Parts: sequence; C-alpha cells; structure tokens
Amino acid sequence: MAEVATSTTSEQLLVVVDPVARRSDGESVRIAKDVLGAGAAVKLCLPEGPEEFARALARRGSRRPVVVGDDRALIRAVALLHRHRELAGCALSVVPVGSALSLARSLGVPPGTVAAARAVLDGVERRMDLMVDDSDGVVLGALRIPPLPTGPEAPDAEPVPGRPWLRTCQSLVRTLVPAGRPPRLDSPPEPGPSRLRVEVDGETLVDLDQPVEAVSVAPGPAGIASVEVRPVSVGAEASPLLAEGRTVTVSGAHFRYRADTVVSGPVRTRTWRVREGAWGLTVPAAE
Repeated sequence: MAEVATSTTSEQLLVVVDPVARRSDGESVRIAKDVLGAGAAVKLCLPEGPEEFARALARRGSRRPVVVGDDRALIRAVALLHRHRELAGCALSVVPVGSALSLARSLGVPPGTVAAARAVLDGVERRMDLMVDDSDGVVLGALRIPPLPTGPEAPDAEPVPGRPWLRTCQSLVRTLVPAGRPPRLDSPPEPGPSRLRVEVDGETLVDLDQPVEAVSVAPGPAGIASVEVRPVSVGAEASPLLAEGRTVTVSGAHFRYRADTVVSGPVRTRTWRVREGAWGLTVPAAE
C-alpha cells in the first residue's frame, strides 16, 4: 500500500483511493488528487485490496478520511468505522469514481469529480441515519426483498458475498459453448419470497398467510424507516401496505435481500434498527 504526502496546508486529510477506481477511471482519480492536494495536507493511500483498505482507515489518526471510489467503497468505509464504533466522532467524505454511484448521489454528494472534491474541502458535515441489522451489517440507503436482478440490467448490484467462484465457473462454461449453439441457462431464476412476516416496531404489517411480491425499507425522517409491502395481486392490483417505525423484522422462508448495492442471504429472519444521525458525510454547504 503506497502512502504519499502531497501538501503542507493546515487541514489534514487521509485520501484512500479504492483499487477499482484506479483501474476503471485513472483520470478522474488524478483530478481528485490534484484538487484535494491543492486545498489541504493530503496523505494518499493506494490500497491493493480490502485488508489494506481497512488498515488505512484504522491508522488515519486525526486525519479526516476521504474515500475516492464508488458506492461499494463508501459502504465498505462506513461498515468498517461502524464495526470499530468510530462513526460518532468521524466525518467521512467521498469523491465518487466508478460505475456504481447512485447511492452517493442520493446522499447529496455532487456527481462531478471536481465538484465532489471541492465539497470535501469546503462542504459541511451532514449527520445521516443508519440502519443496522442483527448481524451488525449496515444499510446507508434502502433495502429490498427480493433483491433486484444482478447482471447487465443492474450494474450497481454485487454478487452474493462468499461465492466469487460461481461467477468464474459460469464465465468459463460460457466460453466453452460451441459457436451457434444456444447457451444453456446456468440455473433457473430464483423465485421471489412469497410468504413473509413483516413486523414494524413489534406490530405485524403482513403475515405468512398473505403472499407478497416485494418488501422495501428506506430511511424516512428523523430516525424513522418507511416500509412498503406489495401484496401479490389477484385480478385488480393490490394496494401497497405502508408503515413507519424504528425497528423492522422480516421472517419466513429463506430469502435474499439487497441492501444498498450488496445482495445478502439466504436468511430466515433479519431485524433492522434505525440509528438516528449515526454517521456523518461531507456535502456541499447550502447556498
């Protein structure tokens, strides 16, 4: 992991450049480094993988951490700081670089590299709610059950953690299919969960006897999550079931869920709790 000091001004920044960002858009990374280095004392870290990424954050000292990377890198940084219980006293900044940037933009980070880097230097800290599940996982934006499709139609999605070998094997099989022969599907599409119990603050919103098409949970105002359950429609379209609360529990048959950009599961039950103002992100100051 390379570390380089690039400026001598008063503010201290630790700029951690995600390796995916360096490979996918080196020019934007260079621009971000130039803008940040012109306005602050920058210690630049170039980790080669997740372990070095984690060590860089852990050794930041009094420097303010800045992540140069996509949504996955931002989520990784928040998860690491949460795991070490350091979110309360740490304002995180991000310069979005990569293909999966919708989460950072939804949180108020400017889409352009120069504008985002200037917001790091001149912006303000905004405290944000965080959803934490019973396995200590974090959700910055929203979650959905069943998960949105992964693949070309959903470029922001990640494969299920712990199974990178599956994608490699599938790619190898596709390269061995003779030309002109239609490829066989790797596996039939997974059906979405049909019967789930959804509880909001201990009150049952939908039970196992009512099939559902989808469940979504998103941050609401002031430490409250907004929950929407779409029942399976028979004939006329069924109206969604809506609720708000601080704790959401989903249980039933094994299900997968997509939290931000990561698909997790299968699990039989999961509980998410909203922590109000749990983490800080630097965004442009209001004009």
